[in-house]
Amino acid sequence: MKRLGTILAFLVALTFPAWAQAEFDTQAKFAILMDQETGTVIFQKDADLPMEPASMAKLMTIAVVFNEIRTGRVSFADEFFVSEHAWRTGGAASGGSTMFADLNSKISVENLIRSVIIQSGNDAAIILAEGIAGSEGSFAAMMNELGEEIGLTDSHFTNPTGLPDPDMHVTARDLADLARYLIGEFPQYYHYFSEPEMEWNGIKQPNRNSLIEMGIGVDGLKTGHTEAAGYGSVISTEEGGRRLIAVVHGLTSMSQRAEEGRKLITWGARAFERVAAYADNAVVAYADVYGGESGNVGLIGNGEIALYLPRGSRKCLSAEVHYTGPLLPPVVEGEQVAELQVFCDDRLVQVAPLYAAESVEKGGIVRQATDALRQLALGWL
Repeated sequence: MKRLGTILAFLVALTFPAWAQAEFDTQAKFAILMDQETGTVIFQKDADLPMEPASMAKLMTIAVVFNEIRTGRVSFADEFFVSEHAWRTGGAASGGSTMFADLNSKISVENLIRSVIIQSGNDAAIILAEGIAGSEGSFAAMMNELGEEIGLTDSHFTNPTGLPDPDMHVTARDLADLARYLIGEFPQYYHYFSEPEMEWNGIKQPNRNSLIEMGIGVDGLKTGHTEAAGYGSVISTEEGGRRLIAVVHGLTSMSQRAEEGRKLITWGARAFERVAAYADNAVVAYADVYGGESGNVGLIGNGEIALYLPRGSRKCLSAEVHYTGPLLPPVVEGEQVAELQVFCDDRLVQVAPLYAAESVEKGGIVRQATDALRQLALGWL
């Protein structure tokens, strides 16, 4: 991995504060705040410790369903049967969150999705699982398979509802990464998460994420609660000029969950300022190319590169370009070959992908021989 040392020379005169995390805390037992586009973590508190997901596990249920729709194996118009198991385990008699589905009825996939997201319907989640995989257990295997593909390395799912099971666990980081996946892969379906209410069987229920109605820009995603785990939520907003994802869990009441979630997501949206670092097509740095017709290639962003940095007194900015190199030809214009890592007081605060500004083909015999001698004599600098 090659590093190009501290850059952004035009910003050296600016100073930035010590990392702003020290200025924020939460009563949540587990928490994380993440930039949706890059995955950069802005705040975390025990984000890698295992925790019971409660109904936030339904985000993985929805991810599996959306994938099935994308592949064409399931459609929004399909109707799934309400089994006795779904009715008893997740229906009104269970005492948990429910859509009040009628036994032996059929419900469209779209309405089941809406119920899982808006009402947190346990019956709806089980109906989806049985309709897609035949049983909750088989569906849970699909959840874990997709989780592995996404990179949720510290999570294990055993049912589609999030109902308590000693073998089911997640982390705050994995839930945030799951939210990133849903938002990034299925933007056309994201509107379901911000619907304010849903009515089924003559019973109208509000979205369980109360932050949606607060007017603070929150537009998703999911709440959860069990007696053992406490109250938690996965929330997101585009306030502040970029999309943020927050997870809070282990709180003692619905009101505390709402307040701690509001505080974290609002702090993230307001405590940082946008700095236009590189214009569209501006070369950030150059990467070495081994045996190419050119010895290096310019690195550019995908459009303008904007940095989001802590507000206040300024004293900490540095950045590095990282890539595995030297690059080997052919290097294709527009191919991602590196990343810009921005630091504040040695803490990584943002990552931006960098792309080849032009194509570099394989060089002639002389160029290849020269590069080979250089590597043999000096190593690749």
